[in-house]
Amino acid sequence: MTDPFSEIISLLHPQAAYSKLSHASGPFRVRRDDVNEAFYASVLFGRTCLEIAEKEPIELAAGDFVLIPAVKSFTFSSIDPPPPDDQLNHPVEGEDGIFRIGPPDAPPEVQQLIGHCTFASPDADLLVSLLPDLVVVRGEGRLEALSGLVRDEARANRPARDVIVEHLLQVLLIEAFRCGTDPNATAGLLRGLADLRIGPALRAMHAAPAHNWTVPELAKEAGLSRSAFFTQFDLIIGRPPMGYLMNWRMTLAKHMLRSGGHNIAEIATKIGYGSSSAFSTAFTRYAGLPPARYARSNSVDGTS
Repeated sequence: MTDPFSEIISLLHPQAAYSKLSHASGPFRVRRDDVNEAFYASVLFGRTCLEIAEKEPIELAAGDFVLIPAVKSFTFSSIDPPPPDDQLNHPVEGEDGIFRIGPPDAPPEVQQLIGHCTFASPDADLLVSLLPDLVVVRGEGRLEALSGLVRDEARANRPARDVIVEHLLQVLLIEAFRCGTDPNATAGLLRGLADLRIGPALRAMHAAPAHNWTVPELAKEAGLSRSAFFTQFDLIIGRPPMGYLMNWRMTLAKHMLRSGGHNIAEIATKIGYGSSSAFSTAFTRYAGLPPARYARSNSVDGTS
């Protein structure tokens, strides 16, 4: 059956914006307030504290990995010793490409591999809203290895570099979310997939978006009454089942329209509309312009 999570990561088209190796020594605090990208960090050795708005401080140690799909600001600081309240450090890049925090000649007490990635999909905001807002994975060496591969490939000048980096990032993101599955996480797709009742209904929708799904039919997939399913789905996913299905169908439609590989009648059939006119009406209401015009304005080759 289709894996909804892998579909969403693939549609996001992750691209490496920046990655670096960071060495810190002594008391330190580094704050970023200008981040508009997904952020991840792998602690190679030492301990550090990560602070994000509206979250409890997170202590990270060697072998830990953190991923934040959408972040505006964060702070990393030393734990032992903690920095003074007014201390703020600025990483300095050395000739070897390593960013150092604290005395430049001091041996590193904390080493991290830090990366940012962007999502090229025009539907990134919708897709990211389905993901957990924070993932922390403890002691999973595969994530450290994948982070290193992304960094090495992004810094190299080899054929097909961008394609390889995108695929490595997809694997990194999938592995991070898979290892960080938490039934008590914030509402979203990953929490839904981990739920024994809602998960089967989600997978059924993604496996057959063309099917004429109804709430009673989806409730049967979940093994719940109609009202219980509706309530649980809204609670766990963060939106009603038919609203989620419509958003997913329209996301697929926009992707197919941009790629130019399908005509409107084919797209209508693939996402569950009985006619081109019914699809065009629904798409126009959703996207604000007819599908043909959307395709001309958003084709992947930029033609119109």
